[in-house]
Amino acid sequence: MFAEPIHVGRPNIGNRENLLKRLTAALDSRWLSNGGPLVHEFEERIAAQAGVRHCVATSSATRGIEVLARALDIKGRVIVPSFTFIATVNALRWVGLEPVFCDVDAATHNLDPAKVEELLDGNIGAIMGVHLWGRACDVERLSLLAERAGCPLIFDAAHAFGCGYKGRPVGGFGAAEVFSFHATKCVNSFEGGAIVTNDDRLASEARLLQNFGFADFDYVTRAGTNGRMPEASAAMGLTSLDSMQDFIVVNRRNYAAYDEGLSGIAGLALVRFDGDITSHYHYIVVEVDEAKSGISRDMIHRTLWAENILARRYFYPGCHRTIPYQGNIGRRQLPVTDHLAGSVLCLPAGGELRPDAIGDVCGMLRFIVANAGDIAARAASVDRV
Repeated sequence: MFAEPIHVGRPNIGNRENLLKRLTAALDSRWLSNGGPLVHEFEERIAAQAGVRHCVATSSATRGIEVLARALDIKGRVIVPSFTFIATVNALRWVGLEPVFCDVDAATHNLDPAKVEELLDGNIGAIMGVHLWGRACDVERLSLLAERAGCPLIFDAAHAFGCGYKGRPVGGFGAAEVFSFHATKCVNSFEGGAIVTNDDRLASEARLLQNFGFADFDYVTRAGTNGRMPEASAAMGLTSLDSMQDFIVVNRRNYAAYDEGLSGIAGLALVRFDGDITSHYHYIVVEVDEAKSGISRDMIHRTLWAENILARRYFYPGCHRTIPYQGNIGRRQLPVTDHLAGSVLCLPAGGELRPDAIGDVCGMLRFIVANAGDIAARAASVDRV
């Protein structure tokens, strides 16, 4: 169908001229890293957007989680959803923590507080929620559980910069939250992340740890790491922030086009953002019900790829089923996570995706479901060969 591949998460660029001006200023100043003026401006604007006192920019969200875990001095076991990007749990493992995989809510895809409660055993060092697709977790119930367990509540907010919950921007919930500004995010800094918090001591500790532990030019007080954001990334981040509202307008347009185009296709349900959620609509997520569509998510995925529609199976197969974590849950079951890992499909979006292309993608999905039996039979025939 498409001569060139269309992708999930094609980067937003923003005003190229403004980006180049910022990069030129950084080059002219010879201040390319080590907390330059662009990074400071980026941190101030992120903190203001998130409604918090502190933002510590980092080289990635993964490094941000690692630094945050160290800054909070978390020990032992951390409750975390298995239905998340692998970086969430890898970051915990890298700093010596044990992920305790928890199931998620079938409607929100976020950490299920009832399942979290079942895992509280007196040996939990922290609870980590993930605001998946930009939908905030059940902050109130998770906060009560963390208070009862006497442990910090933190959030992987990689998907959620610019989103909100009950009239508050994501960023100020729990002890701290970590944003991602990876190239595929609504706001990007080429590669980067940020720890945001209202805790003065925590922010100070995180800033020490992400700069090798330097409290002064030659005075090291912590065994820190290099988690600093360079000026070039901040230049892109600031340029992206300038255009964030424009990006969201396009995202809403894309979402509405998909909502209309997918209407009436049996077994395909678009994930919705209702109620108390303010979304940036950056992710176009569908759940495939094979019993209704007559065809599996994986066969739909395979067929779309053959047409250069590079849909993605987020977050297949679930973190607990990846090689580094197999056996982690023992005999416990994560039925909702397993179901979502086998049914969720993310569709192409982004500012450069033409509205008629969205119509073509939806038309292809309608064709696949309408011809499910023939497609499955042809695929089986090819596989036998």
